[in-house]
Amino acid sequence: MPLTPTERDRLLLFTAAELARARHARGLRLNVPEATALIADTVCEAARDGLRLTEAIERGRTVLGPDDVLPGVVDLVTEIQVEAVFDDGTRLAAIAEPFGARDRNDGAPGAVLPGPDDLAVPEPVVTLTVRNTAAVPVSVTSHFHFFEANPRLDFDRAAAYGMRLAAPAGSSTRFDLGQTVDVGLIPIGGARVAIGFAGLVDGPLDASGVKERALMRAAARGYLGAGPLQGTTEGLRA
Repeated sequence: MPLTPTERDRLLLFTAAELARARHARGLRLNVPEATALIADTVCEAARDGLRLTEAIERGRTVLGPDDVLPGVVDLVTEIQVEAVFDDGTRLAAIAEPFGARDRNDGAPGAVLPGPDDLAVPEPVVTLTVRNTAAVPVSVTSHFHFFEANPRLDFDRAAAYGMRLAAPAGSSTRFDLGQTVDVGLIPIGGARVAIGFAGLVDGPLDASGVKERALMRAAARGYLGAGPLQGTTEGLRA
């Protein structure tokens, strides 16, 4: 049976998770690969069951506790990321604190203690009006290059170039059928390189001519809001 690379990766994850489940059932404490595989597989199966992104993440977070893993695993594995297929498409699920909430004042050597502002919602740089014309709900995760979001989302693509949702890491925004929503966006940080997503950029965001070529590709592939004369001021509010 021919399988795509994504399907082979999914089967490998499932096999590792099944081994972890068997060892966990025997009362063994799991190591890093075993715990990671079990939690990631749980999120993927929750997506297959029809749960939303936040619900799937919460199910994954409740599978294992600190007493189910070997010493040091909780400190090493602070977040697990896995791409899962939901009813409205493939989404990156980021499971923070995968073994449950911890006491941040545990005094562990080398521990990074977040400040009160670390989980705050970033202040938007621009606000766009987005309308979902698809036949299904569409969700966009916090760090997805919004310019490359679902082609049936109608918004000013040029204004969204190089931007992501102004939302905490791991969260998502859902656009229901026919719904119009105002969303805030902020620039993508770091090295500003967009690899993957919808394949409209696949490289440095700010290189010469890249934005123009990405808009042409988007328009050629039927992305709403990517017309050659769109994306300058329409739908944009400071």
